Amino acid sequence: MSIIAAFMVPHPPMIVSEVGRGSEKQISRTIKAYEKAAEEIASLKPETIIISSPHSVMYSDYFHISPGTGAVGSFADFGASQVRFDVEYDEELVKRLAGKAEASRFPAGTLGEKNKELDHGTMVPLWFILKKYKDFKLVRTGLSGYDLLKHYEYGMLIKDTVEELGRKVVYVASGDLSHKLQDYGPYGFAEEGPVYDERIMDVCAGARFGELFDFDENFCEKAAECGHKSFVIMAGALDGRAVEATQYSHEDVTGVGYGICSFIPKGKDESRHFLKTRLKLVENELEQKRQKSDAYVKLARASAEYFVKNGDVMPLPDRVPEELLNTKAGAFVSIHKFGALRGCIGTIASTQKNLAQEIIENAVSAVSKDPRFHPVSEDELKFLDITVDVLGEAESIKSEAELDVKKYGVIVESGYKRGLLLPDLDGVDTVEQQVAIARRKGGIAPGEKVHLFRFEVVRHY
Repeated sequence: MSIIAAFMVPHPPMIVSEVGRGSEKQISRTIKAYEKAAEEIASLKPETIIISSPHSVMYSDYFHISPGTGAVGSFADFGASQVRFDVEYDEELVKRLAGKAEASRFPAGTLGEKNKELDHGTMVPLWFILKKYKDFKLVRTGLSGYDLLKHYEYGMLIKDTVEELGRKVVYVASGDLSHKLQDYGPYGFAEEGPVYDERIMDVCAGARFGELFDFDENFCEKAAECGHKSFVIMAGALDGRAVEATQYSHEDVTGVGYGICSFIPKGKDESRHFLKTRLKLVENELEQKRQKSDAYVKLARASAEYFVKNGDVMPLPDRVPEELLNTKAGAFVSIHKFGALRGCIGTIASTQKNLAQEIIENAVSAVSKDPRFHPVSEDELKFLDITVDVLGEAESIKSEAELDVKKYGVIVESGYKRGLLLPDLDGVDTVEQQVAIARRKGGIAPGEKVHLFRFEVVRHY
């Protein structure tokens, strides 16, 4: 057996009648669709239901699988402590999944449980399912800070584990859509909100799972969605399968998007190995980009690759352009993987005898010393996109009015504390955002008085 069905569902606590106390009636279409989905799950009689929830335990670099024999939970945090849950976990499937992850060095397992109580992203689907069907065990997993491709790969790992065990499993991807659909909603409005909802429902209704990778990280953040990575794991769990998709409902009357779809596997389909297809596409695109890179980026890449492969700093190569040897300046080396930041280290002013050595040293630091990430591994190198920013001289300014988020980078100083942010970054659209992020990077509190500097950069691709 394998994944016999999958469902995309929302998790607003208000949909639970004891919590909503009548307010849930405004999303009656979602309620009816949820009940239909629960009935379909009951008709399939799964042995195990796997639920991925954005509100379960989450780490930046690890997919958490809830351990133990089971868990309890209630809607006490939402004023309905009488609605309680006591579920039994599928210990064998959890153990097999964690073991398979460890054997393949995939970052998933049962370590780090902080709260053994069920989260509302898990309980809302259970509230509907348990009304129709009770004869199942549960596997509960969280998301991570990894990119979308890693989430799809995690879904594939789940799929392989289920098939090895011969379990009859239903996968439930819990997640709301955009939280910024209406001015009157609790999170306000953003123009990206309705666009996200329209796109995600169109993609899922057509089971075009490869297009889930096309949603830019900054776009998703501005839309304030919470379920996208959950949906991507679900897609990975259906990798290589023909799928019959049905959209049950989509509502946005509360300012938050709620979508429900079912996905029924119909047999093998070699054209639906979406991770394999995407990796090949990315590899080809990056190879073409590498061939067009200028000397600055080629030097940074050579340095990064040399260090990752040899564990040592690359000697200064022959035939380095004179401009790199005769110039001294600060420089930042930024590394992205699948559109997400993978490392960024730089110097505000020159620390080396020339710019070439500055780039070599900072490329080494970007792949090995950025405290936000694990060091880059050799198998990642072909998927890295590298840019180099050469900094102009910083000049003191009197106020934020002299900044331009697209043209100038900013340095904020308060005593010995200093924070820097480069210009023209995805997701940083205002000077206020730019300064706030620079403050955070420097450990400078919002109310602390600061001295501002601005600088220009020349960005090399």
